Amino acid sequence: MRIPGAPLAGLLFRRQMGTETPAEVSSAGRTWKILSFVVALPAVGICMLNAWLKQQNHPHHRPEFIPYTHLRVRKKAFPWGDGNHSLFHNPHTNPLPTGYEEK
Repeated sequence: MRIPGAPLAGLLFRRQMGTETPAEVSSAGRTWKILSFVVALPAVGICMLNAWLKQQNHPHHRPEFIPYTHLRVRKKAFPWGDGNHSLFHNPHTNPLPTGYEEK
């Protein structure tokens, strides 16, 4: 009795079991290597260029500090430094509960 699609099922089963020939493995590795250098690296470069150009055209300006009572609540001091600065504190963009730090 012949099952329709049996040759296709045989190919799928062979692929799942990892019985590729060394030529097939070498060809697949070469394909991914070429794709990495031809597609992935230029795409990363284009994204970096786009981010840099956008940053050049729109420099970051600090927004006005408004002391909302529900933001920047400190019920307990942080366990590092003076206890008032977050772990990755940036004095230009992250205000303290009392306002921005002046340089």
